Amino acid sequence: MSALTRLPEADPLYARPRPQRPFYATGMLLDAADFSAEQTYHRGRLAQALALLSGGGTLAGLAVGHAAENLPTDRPEEIRVAPGVAIDRLGRLVEIGRPACLRLQRWWDASLAADGGDSLRRATYDNLARFLSPRIQAEAGTGDTPAVPARAVVAAVFLRLVARETGFTPSFASGPFDALDAVATARLSDAYELVLVARDALDDAFSGLPEPGLDLAAIADPDARRAALQDAVLAGWEASGRSGQEGQLAPAAEHPRDFDPTAVFLARVLIPATADLPPQRDGTAVLVDNWSRRFIPSLGLLGRWVGI
Repeated sequence: MSALTRLPEADPLYARPRPQRPFYATGMLLDAADFSAEQTYHRGRLAQALALLSGGGTLAGLAVGHAAENLPTDRPEEIRVAPGVAIDRLGRLVEIGRPACLRLQRWWDASLAADGGDSLRRATYDNLARFLSPRIQAEAGTGDTPAVPARAVVAAVFLRLVARETGFTPSFASGPFDALDAVATARLSDAYELVLVARDALDDAFSGLPEPGLDLAAIADPDARRAALQDAVLAGWEASGRSGQEGQLAPAAEHPRDFDPTAVFLARVLIPATADLPPQRDGTAVLVDNWSRRFIPSLGLLGRWVGI
């Protein structure tokens, strides 16, 4: 992460503050904290409305793919993410404006260097269909889609919002010192970070994928479907992870321990590996599952779905 990129938790919305806005009166002295509180109030209310109306997930684009190493062109192996927009679990828009990538072999080597490969060992499984969406299970091994490997490191691609400091402007020095050249950040630009995380602690009962929620379309009886919809609305506050007035969001099923609970899950990645300790890559094709994420169809798409 760049030195000019602020950590996700630096955003005031990360702690879900109380919805308080400044009250202005003639003659009142104002400082930077008051203007920040004004922005935080309006950003927070809009974000909460968006989060509760649509939930977090993929709004448009952001397809994830794997590109193998190409030695003649000196192109490294990459996990690629197409441009697009997501809504995180706080209701903030996260946008990738142009194609982005993660260097897969660099990530693998860094994992080996960090803990001797222990995190990769704990994320290595067999019987891998249980950790995939039904669609990729049906498509694997057909066309250009690789087959499900016999053994692999299970990882997940996440997208999260960060802020990037842009430009500087003269400012009064603060603190117990004098300065004639004091400057402060002039703008904060919305930016993003892609994170590839090895997933441990998975088993038959816990896939580490986003929970699909209740399938209302599967309820044939209209009265029962209406009742289920009403029950889902009443349970929506707890289900959103927003119980309580302040503090961090409760992590969702797809979030590893001690990981940013606002991050958006984009894809599951299976990296074929050997049974060695530490695991080694076996050279077969990496499988990417785009279909286990949460999708947020636009109103236009929903209109086409119902034929209007």
